[in-house]
Amino acid sequence: MTAATFAPRLLAWYDHAGRHDLPWQQPRSAYRVWLAEVMLQQTQVATVIPYFERFIARFPDFSALAAAPADDVLALWAGLGYYARARNLHAAAQRIVSEHDGAMPRTLEEVQALPGIGRSTAAAILAQAEGQRHAILDGNVKRVLARHGAIAGWPGQPKVAQQLWALSESLLPAARMADYTQAIMDLGATLCTARAPACTRCPVAADCGAYRQQAVADYPSPRPAKARPLRQARLLLIENDSGAVLIERRPPSGIWGGLWCPPLCQDEESPEQALRQRYGLQLRAQAALPPLRHAFTHFELELQPLRVQVAARADGVREQADQLWLKLSAETWPGLPAPVLKILNQLRKN
Repeated sequence: MTAATFAPRLLAWYDHAGRHDLPWQQPRSAYRVWLAEVMLQQTQVATVIPYFERFIARFPDFSALAAAPADDVLALWAGLGYYARARNLHAAAQRIVSEHDGAMPRTLEEVQALPGIGRSTAAAILAQAEGQRHAILDGNVKRVLARHGAIAGWPGQPKVAQQLWALSESLLPAARMADYTQAIMDLGATLCTARAPACTRCPVAADCGAYRQQAVADYPSPRPAKARPLRQARLLLIENDSGAVLIERRPPSGIWGGLWCPPLCQDEESPEQALRQRYGLQLRAQAALPPLRHAFTHFELELQPLRVQVAARADGVREQADQLWLKLSAETWPGLPAPVLKILNQLRKN
């Protein structure tokens, strides 16, 4: 077995065992592939599919997405996490409409210049939608190639990534790039998995370095351990006499950027201070709801929801540009972070 037979073996396996009915494959257009690739960053296929289908139904093409209000985009994204991806999607669609006549550009450099699109994502779009010959290196492919080439080290290290990119490029076939790109992603997702890989069914196991060393579990090396700090915040559930809860749009940067959320109160600020200084309200009583812990990439956040009563009518708080009263009985809500959505749904039930 040689590198020259890697792609033929992989494609033969893909023809009978690969995934051919994913929604972004029907049809495999640049818009649908781009949307799927961005959604699949740090998110599994099973989770992405219903979000993708709802997104496509609401925004069927670049023009529809570009013209949509940011709130509508974020509302459909709510629950997928990593919200900068949604903001970048929206911004990229607007760039594609204004600078590229509403069509995905055709060169790797132009695609990579769009917001939120890196080298691997740009290559995946052009390979799958246009059949162009570009190597990819997403999470699944990094694992496949680290094992096949027995490349030690954490793939996030520049020297290791450089070796993986070189190997990925060396294995590209001369044709069937769309199928090959899907095939190598499928191999990592279905056989060459992080845990309990099915090496005996792998089409390229015969010359897999890690398999021959009987050390598959050692590749790739894990990210160096680093403890995630715990942050804490209180979530102020300010209700008016109509049973609506005050929510505010989060700043564009930081956690939950651009989404809507009840006011957060950090450790250094008491609920009394927040109510008085921000809204001119006096705290009369508060009741703590069960706390909720949410993991981010670099830290964990423990939310303590507080259902607060105020001495004056909360209705007196006038809506500012980035504030609104959310009726819990409303049929549709704006984009809310997943843990906040969970808390408000529980409040609605009660």
